[in-house]
Amino acid sequence: MKWMEGAKQGIVVAGGQGQGNDLTQLSYPRGVVVDQLGTVYVADGWNDRIMRWPKGATQGSVIVGGNGSGEQLNQLNWPFGKEGIL
Repeated sequence: MKWMEGAKQGIVVAGGQGQGNDLTQLSYPRGVVVDQLGTVYVADGWNDRIMRWPKGATQGSVIVGGNGSGEQLNQLNWPFGKEGIL
């Protein structure tokens, strides 16, 4: 959610379509970072992936992981960052 100063309602900027593994869904997000361009990055815990939502996007993209939990080069295991930050 994004809250503009003085707003009474927030704006969904990532996820928002319930829990799941589609590109419009998250499952137990564990860390969020927003870069200077407004791109949102989310450590999606139960989906073992890192998602990216460019500003204004209606769905995210998997930038790493998303191939089940594990130790292979294309897998993550319960991703999160230091202090919950990517």
